Amino acid sequence: MNSRIRTRVGAVVTTAALVLSGATASVLGSGAQDTGTGDAAASSATGTAGHGGPGQGGGTPAERAYRDLLDHGRDAKILTAAHRAQWRAAPENSAPAILAAFADGAEIVELDVQLTADGVPVLMHDTTVDRTTNGTGRVDSLTLEQIEGLRLREGLGGAQAALTDERVPTLEQAMRLAKDRGLVNLDKGWPFREEIWAVLTETGTVRNGLYKSDAPVEQVQEFRATHRGAVYMHMVTDANVADVEKFGVDQPVAYEVNFDSTADVVARRPFLDRLASGSRVWSNTMWNGLSERMTDEASLIDPLRGWQALVEGYHTTIFQTDDVEKLESWLRTGEGDPLPRGAVRVQAEDFLPGEGVGYHDLEPANRSNLQMRPGEGVDIQDLDGAVSLGWMRGGEWLTYAVEVPRTGTYEVAVRASSPYSPAGAYTVSFDDGAPSDRVDVRNTTSHAKQVLQPSGVTQRLTQGTHTLRIALPEDAYQNWNLDRIELTPVGR
Repeated sequence: MNSRIRTRVGAVVTTAALVLSGATASVLGSGAQDTGTGDAAASSATGTAGHGGPGQGGGTPAERAYRDLLDHGRDAKILTAAHRAQWRAAPENSAPAILAAFADGAEIVELDVQLTADGVPVLMHDTTVDRTTNGTGRVDSLTLEQIEGLRLREGLGGAQAALTDERVPTLEQAMRLAKDRGLVNLDKGWPFREEIWAVLTETGTVRNGLYKSDAPVEQVQEFRATHRGAVYMHMVTDANVADVEKFGVDQPVAYEVNFDSTADVVARRPFLDRLASGSRVWSNTMWNGLSERMTDEASLIDPLRGWQALVEGYHTTIFQTDDVEKLESWLRTGEGDPLPRGAVRVQAEDFLPGEGVGYHDLEPANRSNLQMRPGEGVDIQDLDGAVSLGWMRGGEWLTYAVEVPRTGTYEVAVRASSPYSPAGAYTVSFDDGAPSDRVDVRNTTSHAKQVLQPSGVTQRLTQGTHTLRIALPEDAYQNWNLDRIELTPVGR
């Protein structure tokens, strides 16, 4: 097997490194355990583009998405579901996030439904409004009027996420937005299925709404029999694997398959073959425990560790993702997270060796969960597939060797994450020169959700090897994670 999975300037990631990160791609191996559903993945290490077919026709994007959802043939179009809508562009479960998700190529938006005290379905993931708004209290203890008076926080929310002027939408408002644009996965909505049904029928969006649950099959079938046209997906794990046979010939349109180990029954060939013969297979790639470690972040490093592995080894034809644009790009190009032309990418864990030489860390031991560099104190961690540095503290610094491909001016950016405001600050210096002005790290509203953040720092560099130092000012609050550094050419 070819061990060169991904190359970048000055570094090669090997399968050994992937094992160290805990993010092995079982589709690459051919061990005794039969965990996949085909042998195509092992022969496609080049990451060819064009997964799935072109899709069905229709008068509107929503009509096309509905027809595609019903297609479970070998050349069915692979569908993208935006987790909590496009929260990277607007507050999760908000109207702008819904519009952004469809605009970025998603056929489905996953929205979370709760019921107000006066019985109105609204969009809210948690049972309380605390995390995502400027309010407090349980959704079911607040009236619609009270909830409509709240303001949503940026992104995935959190106590330190900035407030916006966006408001909590009702499900009715969301379905009217989606009516001609695409489908809606009605997460957490099964307990409120009758109230949701009233909204779908009132808005003419029965075919847009995708119910889901892991409820007893008898309850599901009773609902489907009495609600003509209801679109339904079943959630399945090893705990309820027998449900597939209980549905008989009247199979759900899709199955959401969740597994934290590829040894699980629901992740193995015979079971997935059975599902794919009559339904679509839906995979969640937002974090490690949903499709073992085949995550969005692992896919950005190499699609064979995530998206491509799931398509070619696990019959996945619907992805729920936190990276809509990157997934859509991969479907077109076969590349996970391509480097911009002429740019240089340096992984945070590739710092030069030696305390006081290549780095300075305030504690002698690695406090995080990846022991990739034994004997060195920098805190290396796995954040849902991204190999990152954590426990960033003022007074620490990291030095990197950077191979510049051609002479020019480059702008520095860091891919970082933090739920705090301020998250931290750093300076940049090259070749033992003077440090730059401080650069603030932005709040990404999650410890595990990385965002590439331009610094505004530019440097004229000649072709060849240079050193780059990231230093953390001692007097600045620091609580952020560093995934990588990028140098992108500016001007000519």
